[in-house]
Amino acid sequence: MDDFQTGLVELLPRLRRFARVLRPRDADAQDLVQQTVERALAARSKFRRGTRLDSWAFTIMRRIAIDEGRSFQRWSRVISPEDHEATARVPDAGQASEGLRADALAVRDAIHDLPEDQKHAVALILIEGLSYAEAAKVLGVPAGTLTSRLVRGRQSLIETLSAQGVTG
Repeated sequence: MDDFQTGLVELLPRLRRFARVLRPRDADAQDLVQQTVERALAARSKFRRGTRLDSWAFTIMRRIAIDEGRSFQRWSRVISPEDHEATARVPDAGQASEGLRADALAVRDAIHDLPEDQKHAVALILIEGLSYAEAAKVLGVPAGTLTSRLVRGRQSLIETLSAQGVTG
């Protein structure tokens, strides 16, 4: 495998997480990841050295999701057992306290209830760690618009979670 392919393989856990924001059902999210990787490999010649592979792949994924136009029915887990690298960095859900699990579900549901534009901004910045400029490019909006969406999304999450007694 060359550097490009290796980079895509290393990016898979992050692509899966973002796919779950775009597609609530796990099977749909996995399909979206597969389509993204296929399209990235097919468009490999368009990838410019010096460009961040993660931002480029997230943009591809988002465009596929928009093109398909599926509606969301329910939220699935943010991290699944298939994400071995990702799950190695988080506490074992089986050993988490009932309160911690309840808080995690409340956060998941609060993110799910955000408007789509705010949900995508929160996922790319707070979950995936992209810079504001990178996330704005992925979403195809000016940085100021992204910042506004993120601020509104964070505020909504704080209000919703505070009302439910979930703290930091």
